[in-house]
Amino acid sequence: MSTGGRAKRGKKGSGRLTFFLFTVVQVALYSFFYVISVINGIRYSFTNWDGMSQEYDFVGFRNYALLMKNPNFWKSMRTTVCYSLLLVISVVTAALTLAIALNSLKRFKTFVKSIFFVPAMIGGVTIALIWDQLYYRVVPLIGQALGIGWLSQSLLMSGRTALPAVVFVHAWQAVAIPTVIFIAGLQQIPEEQYESAQIDGASLFQRFCYITLPCLLPTITVNLVLLVKQGFTSFDFSYALTGGGPVRATEVIGILIYNDAFMNMRFSVANAEACILFVVVAIFSLTQLKLTGRGGMEQ
Repeated sequence: MSTGGRAKRGKKGSGRLTFFLFTVVQVALYSFFYVISVINGIRYSFTNWDGMSQEYDFVGFRNYALLMKNPNFWKSMRTTVCYSLLLVISVVTAALTLAIALNSLKRFKTFVKSIFFVPAMIGGVTIALIWDQLYYRVVPLIGQALGIGWLSQSLLMSGRTALPAVVFVHAWQAVAIPTVIFIAGLQQIPEEQYESAQIDGASLFQRFCYITLPCLLPTITVNLVLLVKQGFTSFDFSYALTGGGPVRATEVIGILIYNDAFMNMRFSVANAEACILFVVVAIFSLTQLKLTGRGGMEQ
């Protein structure tokens, strides 16, 4: 028994060593490109570093204090929050509707799913450039043909319609993955529940409210966290379509960070903005998990 026990412990130790060796490279790369970068970013946010010079001074919380008094920072934060809310509402609604429709298909299900997944495989900048041409050339023609005044010019030229127009492009590209996640969640719901509810006289809407939604709560939580993160860290769509305009109407926090860092050479201020963004995203994500995660675990 003792010899066998030593052999088992030897195999177990060898397996742990193998697992450790397989993770060394990944941990090293993650630490170098992410952990160290984050720590340096936090450190630079307390300095006056301009991104170029090797000498800089520690200024404490001065960058954060200046941001609290900067109206452009608060406007970018409000724009980012609105952007995230519009993105979450539109993508969750569209993805859930598409998932239910695709899950009920009897024929060509795989083919139709692949079509809806195509936008997810295209880069955000590429999609933004395509839609930029559509907004400037196609949409005004449709507006003129229908006699709709506000649609007769590019939606990106008006401060009222620019942000929804950018969100629409982002949602069009982002809806694929949440749809797949919702389909996976729908396939986990036992058909017996729907059959029993139908026998009891439950309508289609009642079955959706009392069976589908409660069972999809963990899936909804996952999509919400992913979409909130996408909304708050969005940069490419707004930058490629409008550059933050018109009149800062689409200047999300990502564009403000980019402009402060690479246009104004205020890297310390940009790092402070990024740190605040990190805290905001963490708070929103933890709040979502608290509000919806418990209900999902109880199902």
